[in-house]
Amino acid sequence: MNDQIGGASPLSRLRRLPELAAYERDSVYEILDASSVCHVGTIIDGQPLVLPTLYVRDGNRLLLHGSRSSRLLNSMVALDQVCVTVTLVDGLVVARSTFASTVAYRSVAVFGPATIIENASDARTALDLLIDGILPGRSEETRASTASELRRTKVVAVAIVEASAKISVGPPDDEDEDIAGQSWAGVIPYRTVAGPAEPAPDGAVGRGEIPIAPSVRAFIEASS
Repeated sequence: MNDQIGGASPLSRLRRLPELAAYERDSVYEILDASSVCHVGTIIDGQPLVLPTLYVRDGNRLLLHGSRSSRLLNSMVALDQVCVTVTLVDGLVVARSTFASTVAYRSVAVFGPATIIENASDARTALDLLIDGILPGRSEETRASTASELRRTKVVAVAIVEASAKISVGPPDDEDEDIAGQSWAGVIPYRTVAGPAEPAPDGAVGRGEIPIAPSVRAFIEASS
């Protein structure tokens, strides 16, 4: 069901260029699933901070992880709710004026409370989801997290209570008098592409005895 999860309250409703807003759950999830890097807005020692971290969407929540002593994660769970943002740049919009020049982008702001996943089994599953969110299939190619590693790791879930997406696409929105001029205008599509895999220099991999992992090969092929 493509229900709305934002826009009903001032918290998630877009005020600047509201015609670019999307509040449908499918639109929000599509953008969240297209990335693995987010920025978290929180408060640490009374100071507002925005910090980058990795995430994966698991149903109606976002999973993040860090060390047990992570100031970011500890501050998140101490607040009633946090703000998590994701931005994808799809292109450069080259207009006939500097004022109208911009980028084509898709962004999401998520609002919700953060809680610690305390159960060791659930935390291990969440870590597998995180690595697979970055590199699909990788969790099956690596050893499982040890009890010691789990004790040193904190996994936090952010409930997607409210969210709003903002989607801006080309072509340039030039003034009529600029369109009549001689400046070139258009869109330069932009995307991130994975390069050739660089094997680790040590162990059997460094000796060339182990081929590139299927997950790595599939990721590179999918991004080319």
